[in-house]
Amino acid sequence: MAETFFQKLQRVRPADIGHIFKFLLALPCSLIYRRRRKNLWLICDNENEARDNGYHLYKYIRAQHPETDAVYAINKHSPDYSRVRNLGETVHYGSLRHWIYYLSAKYNISSQKGGKPNAAVCYVLEVRGIIKNTRIFLQHGIIKDDMPWLYYNETRMRMFVCSTYREWKYVSEKYGYPDGWVKELGICRLDNLHDMKVVPRQVLLMPTWRSWIATPTSASDEIEDVSEFTKTNYYRGWSSFLNNKRLHDILKENDLHMIFYPHRDMQSFLEYFDIESDNITVAKWPEYDVQELLKSSAYLITDYSSIAMDFAYMKKRLMYYQFDYEDFRKGQYPEGYFSYEKDGFGPVCYDADAALEELERAAHEDFVNPQEYLSKHDGFFDLYDMNNCKRNYEAICDC
Repeated sequence: MAETFFQKLQRVRPADIGHIFKFLLALPCSLIYRRRRKNLWLICDNENEARDNGYHLYKYIRAQHPETDAVYAINKHSPDYSRVRNLGETVHYGSLRHWIYYLSAKYNISSQKGGKPNAAVCYVLEVRGIIKNTRIFLQHGIIKDDMPWLYYNETRMRMFVCSTYREWKYVSEKYGYPDGWVKELGICRLDNLHDMKVVPRQVLLMPTWRSWIATPTSASDEIEDVSEFTKTNYYRGWSSFLNNKRLHDILKENDLHMIFYPHRDMQSFLEYFDIESDNITVAKWPEYDVQELLKSSAYLITDYSSIAMDFAYMKKRLMYYQFDYEDFRKGQYPEGYFSYEKDGFGPVCYDADAALEELERAAHEDFVNPQEYLSKHDGFFDLYDMNNCKRNYEAICDC
């Protein structure tokens, strides 16, 4: 859903204004500081997490290239802070020091487009060419849709990481980056997916977010009324599915345990889901880790989430349940090169009956992945090894 300038302004917070002053304070300090640390690598993921590609790259650097001057930015109050603090130097996310490091660093590296001291202020500084630094986009997942906010004229990023040839080709041709700036390297967290211990009867239900609900603006009204969460199609669709008697019977009769873990941007709505089944766990962040859930689960039900790529990468069986396809395409991600029907790594279901029938079938087959989808894996993941962090590190060194 394309937003007007006015609609973008609706996302600006008072705290964003305060960061303008932090930038102005940090700027003269950085001019001096960068002389002391000429080869500083500043790495981060989401402000409150150390679980994504930035974390895995940082962990690799500390183990394999400790001579590299690398710092990880994270909120010191994050539950993940101790995990990354034990690896090496950290800086408090959004602090004045973070700003100084950001302005001083040779490389600013993140799995998030907004991975910087303040997304709003840094967007203006970077895209308008006010500051020129080398920004590396490690990616949050494998792109399959058209995402205009990741076009070069919206990011000015120096290196854009892709994981497959088809993704690389699409981004290279569509997103407008200079030749050679989009690189097929593999996202770093894939290195950690080759060692898994699957819980045989564990089913993971992990739908993605809905931007018009999670961060509403006046543009949200073009999709639906989001003034009450319980009236949204997202809530009604997933709540009715989770409370479907047939689902409860399938889980009980097949000795299945389902874990419901919505995208982090929808976690604040978990209180609205009242599920009456001993076979379903509502999983909250940070108690549950996305990658560990993906690794331990035998079967995945998702809608449009790119985490299906991670699951398929492990050659495990999955299903797409897409009851609001038209709204999603209109409100969030326009279709890209990837067709769920033609290219997907599992069947696509558009109503609850079809989804429940597919779940029951998969359970009766002990979640063995059909050859049809294993063959798609071989044709799609042309990089399938444990050298993703290594390739990313070496490519950054060459920037």
